[in-house]
Amino acid sequence: MDYAGLAEAAAEKMGRYRRDPGGWRGCRRTSEVSVSWRPSVEFAGNVYRAEGILPASPRDVWECIKPVAGGLRTKWDQNVKDFEVVEAISDTVSVCRTTTPSAFMRIISPREFVDVVLIKQYEDGMMLSAATNVEHPLCPPQPDFVRGFNYPCGCFCIPLPGEPDRTELLSFFQTDLGGYLPQTVVDSFFPANIAGFYSNLTKAVKALKA
Repeated sequence: MDYAGLAEAAAEKMGRYRRDPGGWRGCRRTSEVSVSWRPSVEFAGNVYRAEGILPASPRDVWECIKPVAGGLRTKWDQNVKDFEVVEAISDTVSVCRTTTPSAFMRIISPREFVDVVLIKQYEDGMMLSAATNVEHPLCPPQPDFVRGFNYPCGCFCIPLPGEPDRTELLSFFQTDLGGYLPQTVVDSFFPANIAGFYSNLTKAVKALKA
C-alpha cells in the first residue's frame, strides 16, 4: 500500500477544501468555533468544516494537537482514548491507530481508526496535519471496538499576522463511524462533538501557557 501517496492525496484534498467556500451550511456556532457542513463526495455522509481563533501561539496550539505518540492529545481530547504510531513511513508520514471511548450517552460504542497521517510545515509558518483511513497488517479489527473510517480530514494551524499569541485553527472532519447508527444520531453527534473539541482545546492551550 502506497501510504505516502495516500497521505499526500489527503493533504491535497485538505487544501482544496480550504480554498473552496461553496456549499457549506452552518450548523453550530459557539464563542470558540463556527461549524458548517456539506455532503461528502468520499462516502454517504458529511464533511464538516470548523473555524476558530485560539488564544495561543501557533507553536502552543500545534503542541496540543500534533499527532505523535505520547502527545498531549490523549490528555485533553475526550474523544481520544489512545493514540499509537503503528509504523513510521518517513519523518513526516506515519500509520497510526486511534481508539475512542463510548460517546453520546453510550449510544456510540468504542471505536478504532487506522489512518495514514501526514505532517506538513509551510513557508509562512502554517502547519497541517492530514489523515485518511488505511489498512495495515499490524492492525486487524479488534473485537472490543467497532472499526470506523476517517476520510480525508485534518487541521490547518494558521499564524495570524501581527498577533503572535493568537492562532486560527481550520479543521475538516469526515468520519464514517461504522456500525449501525441511525443517521439522526450521527448528524446530532458531530456538530456538538466538534464544538467540544474546540472548547477543550482552548482550555488545553490556556493551561499550557500558564
